[in-house]
Amino acid sequence: MARRPDRADADVRPEPELRAAFEAADVADVSDRPLDRLVGAHDASHVRVVPRLVASARTTADVVAALRVARERGVPVTFRSGGTSLSGQAAGGGLLLDTRRGFRRVEVLEDGRSVRAQPGATLRAINARLARHGRVLGPDPASEIACTLGGVLANNSSGMACGTRHNAYATIASAVLVLASGTVIDTGAEEADRLLLAAEPAVHAGLLALRDELRADPAATATIRRQFAGKNTMGYGLNSFLDHDEPVRILEHLAIGSEGTLAFIAEATLRTVELHARASTGLAVLPSVVAAARAVPALAAAGAATVELLDATSLRVAQRAPRAPGWLRDLDVREHAALLVEVRAGDDAALAAAESALSDALAGIGAVRPVELTRAADERAALWHIRKGLYAAVAGAREPGTTALLEDIAVPLQRLGRTCVLLGDLLETHGYRDAVVFGHAKDGNLHFLLTERVDDADGAARLAAFTGGLVDLVLGEGGTLKAEHGTGRVMAPFVERQYGPYLTGVMWRVKRLLDPEGILNPGAVLSADPGAHLRDLKPFPALTDAAAPAGDCVECGYCEPSCPSRDLTLTPRARIVLRREIALARDRGDDALAADLELSERWSSVETCAADGMCAVACPVGIDTGEVVRRLRAERVGPVARAAGRLAADAWPALAAGASLAMSAAHALEPASAAATVALRRVLPHELVPRLDPGLPGGGRRRPRRADLAPAAVLLPSCTGQLVGPDGGHGGGDGAGDGRDGAGDGLPVAEAVLELARRAGVGLRTPERLDALCCGAPWRSKGHEDGARRVVDRTVAELLRASDDGALPVVVDASTCAAALASAAAGAAAGRGRALRVVDAVSWVAGHVLPHLAEPRRVAEVVLHPTCSDVKSGADLVTLAGALADTVTVPRDWGCCGFAGDRGLLHPELTASATAAEAAELADAEADAYCSTNRTCEIALTRATGRTYGHLLTLLELATRP
Repeated sequence: MARRPDRADADVRPEPELRAAFEAADVADVSDRPLDRLVGAHDASHVRVVPRLVASARTTADVVAALRVARERGVPVTFRSGGTSLSGQAAGGGLLLDTRRGFRRVEVLEDGRSVRAQPGATLRAINARLARHGRVLGPDPASEIACTLGGVLANNSSGMACGTRHNAYATIASAVLVLASGTVIDTGAEEADRLLLAAEPAVHAGLLALRDELRADPAATATIRRQFAGKNTMGYGLNSFLDHDEPVRILEHLAIGSEGTLAFIAEATLRTVELHARASTGLAVLPSVVAAARAVPALAAAGAATVELLDATSLRVAQRAPRAPGWLRDLDVREHAALLVEVRAGDDAALAAAESALSDALAGIGAVRPVELTRAADERAALWHIRKGLYAAVAGAREPGTTALLEDIAVPLQRLGRTCVLLGDLLETHGYRDAVVFGHAKDGNLHFLLTERVDDADGAARLAAFTGGLVDLVLGEGGTLKAEHGTGRVMAPFVERQYGPYLTGVMWRVKRLLDPEGILNPGAVLSADPGAHLRDLKPFPALTDAAAPAGDCVECGYCEPSCPSRDLTLTPRARIVLRREIALARDRGDDALAADLELSERWSSVETCAADGMCAVACPVGIDTGEVVRRLRAERVGPVARAAGRLAADAWPALAAGASLAMSAAHALEPASAAATVALRRVLPHELVPRLDPGLPGGGRRRPRRADLAPAAVLLPSCTGQLVGPDGGHGGGDGAGDGRDGAGDGLPVAEAVLELARRAGVGLRTPERLDALCCGAPWRSKGHEDGARRVVDRTVAELLRASDDGALPVVVDASTCAAALASAAAGAAAGRGRALRVVDAVSWVAGHVLPHLAEPRRVAEVVLHPTCSDVKSGADLVTLAGALADTVTVPRDWGCCGFAGDRGLLHPELTASATAAEAAELADAEADAYCSTNRTCEIALTRATGRTYGHLLTLLELATRP
C-alpha cells in the first residue's frame, strides 16, 4: 500500500521541559510517554492527531492552571472526555486535557425538572439519577452509554427524538464557563451579566457590538434564521445573537456547540423533559426511498416520536441480522426503503390513543405490507437493533486496513427523498457501493457510512472528490453539511461555503474575541486550510497477531465506561489502539518505538486488564478485549512457564489442599513465584486467609454434606467458595461481626445450597474427586491454555460421570465459575460425544428450590452487587433478592469490581479503582444486608465499602432457617 505523501509520521520524543512546566502548576497526570500520547491521538472519528502532552483535570482550578501554562508556552489545549465525537473535534496536537476522570458530579434539582452536572458524567449516569423522578435529559444521542455531558454540550448533540426543541442549546439553563484567559463565569449567578462586564469588559462589549450589528442586517438575520431552523451544527451558533439579549446569555449559548474552541464548560444546569416509560414500535417498508420520504410528514403529524429512515442497502444489511423478523428476511427489498416508527406515552391509556393515531396514518402511506405496532420489549428491541446495528454491521464487515467514516447532513424535509436519490448516485459514482444511508427522517437528517483506505493515495483522492461532490449536493438542496456530529476538523474548511464570507467572518471575530491567542482547540470549527479535512486521517493497520479479533473495532468508545481499569491504566478501546500503533510502528520500520510501546503495554494493558468481558456487552461489534488480552498473555508464556502451568493442572488436588486458590494459583503459575508470594503476603488482607476444614489432613476443599434424596442435579462447589469461605463477620466496617451487614453466621455457599435443597425436598449429588476439579479460569486468565485444557478435561470427565452422562444439570455455587465452566466445558463435552448443562446456583435455586421453601423472613433493604457473569447471562438476581427484602438496591454506579480471579491479589490498586464510584455511592447507605454471587466479588466490595458482603444464597439460607 502506498502511504499518503502528505502524511507526516508523529514525533513522539518526550518533552521533559514542557512536561515539567505543567507539573509545576499542579496539573494532574501529565505525561509525554509515547503510549499515552499515541493512545490519546485516537477517538471515535477518522482523524488521528498526536498530542505533545496528555494530562487530566478534575476541578475547575485544574483547568485554569493548565490554561495559564498553555498561554505562557503557546501550547494549544484540546479537551477530551468520552471521545465519541465523530468529526475530529476531540483531537489536538498540543495539550490533550482529559476531563473524564473527574468532573462527574450530578445533582438532581426541582424534583428532576432540572439537573446540574459536570462534563465528565455520562448521559446514562445522569439519566439513571433522573429516572426515579420520571425525567430525562433532552438530548438523546445513540452513544448515551459512553458520551459525556461535556461532549453533548460542546457539540450541541441531539439524537433520534430530540430534534431542535430539546437539544442542549434549547434546554441549557446556566453554565460555569472557563474562558481562555482563565476567567471563570457562572452564568447562573445573580447579576451574572454585571459580573461578566467587570471580569471581561472587552468580551462583554464585543458581544454587544456583534449582537447589534447582526440584528441591524436583515439579510444576515434571515440567513441565520434559515440556517438554524432545523438541525445544524456547522460553525458557531450565531442564532445566540438573535435569541438572547444579555451578553452573558449570548456567551452561554455560543459555548454550546463550540467544540471547546471558545470556552470550557465546567458545569451546566439543564432543564429536563418527561420520561415516557411506555412505547410502541413498528417497521414500515415502502417501495422506494422517495415514497418513504413522502410519508414522513403524515407520520410526524400523527404524533410519532421517532421516524427513522433505512435505505435499500440498509435493509439488505438488516436482513442478515440474527434478530431480524422472519417476514423481513423473506422480503425482496430491491429498491425499497423502510421507516422505523415509535410512539411514546406516560401510561397505557395515552399509549393506546397514540397507537391508534399512528396506525391510521400508517394505513395510508402505501407500505408493501401491513404495519404492526408492538409493545413487547423483545420485539421492540429486535426492531431497534436493526436500526442501531447498521453501523456495527457495516463497519465491522469492512476490509482489513480500511477506515469507517460516518457522516451526517440535513436538508429541508420536502427535499429528503430527492437528496436520498442524489446521494445514492454520488456514492455509486465514486465507487462506494456498499455504503448505507439511514437517519432521523423527521428532521431531514441523514447519516451515511462508507469505508475507505485513507492511508492510500488513491483512496485519499477518491475521498476528496466525493467530499467535494457532497458539499455541492447538500448546499444545492438548501441543507447543512453537519446536522448533529459537529463541524470538527472534517468540515471546518467548508464553513464559508455554507454561510458565506460575511457570517463566517463574524464567526472568526467571535473566536478572536474569546480566544485572542488561539490556544483553544485550533483547527476545529474554523480553519484557514482548505485541505484540512484530508489531513491526519486515521490509518487502520491490519492486526495479525493475538489482537486480530479486535480488527473490527471502530474505536467508538462504547466499551470504556464499563471497564474496571478505565481510571487506572487503559480502556478496551485504548488497548486495541495501542496494538494498532505497535503495528504502525512496525510497518514504518520504527522498531525502537514498537519495542517501547510493547514494554509499556505489559503493565498498562496486559497486566491490569480484568478480562471480565463486560466490554463485549457494550461493544456494537461484540469485541471481547479481555479475550484479546488473554491471547496476548498466552503468546508471552514461555516454555518453562507453560510447563509449570501443566504441572499445576496435574497437581491441582495437592495445590488446593492447604492453600487458598489465589495464593496457590499465583505461586504455581507465575514466574519468579517466590518473589510473587512474598509480595502477595504483604498486601493480603486478613479476610482472604483461607478458612480450611481442620478435619481434613493439611486442609483442603470441604465436601458439602449430602442430602439423602434422589439427585435432581450435581452440585460443584467452586474453589473460591470452599477455600475462601464466608467472612464470618470479619470483613471490616462499623457493622463487622453483628451479622447485619452480610451473612456472617452463614454456611459456606455450597452447604447453604445443599441445605436449601434439603428443605425444599430436592436432592443434590457432589462429584467424587472434588479436590481435582476446577473451571480452568486461573490458568486461562494467565494465558496457560495447556493447563486450562488439562484441568477442564479432567473436570468434564468427572462431571459427566456424576451427572449420568449429562442427564443431570451441574450447579456451580459461584456465578463467575459457572460461566467459565459452561464456556470451557461445551467443547470438551462435545469432544466426548456428550452434552453437559452447567447453571449457576442462583438461577437454579430461584427456579427449582425457592418455590418450595417456607416464606423467608424479610428485611427492609438489601444492597446487591451483580457479578459480570450475572449481567452477561441476564440472571434475574433482583427477583430472588426481592424474596428477602422490601427494597433491593443495585447501585447506580455499579461496575465490575476488578478482582478478576487473581488480579485483585496481584494488583489491588485495580480493584480499588474499579470499586471507587460504587463505594462512594454506598458511603452513607444503611442497608440490612450486602450481597453478591461470587466470593472474590464479595471480598472486593467488603474491602471497598467497609460493609461485609456475603453470598445471596447464604442470606437466603439464613432467612429460611426454621
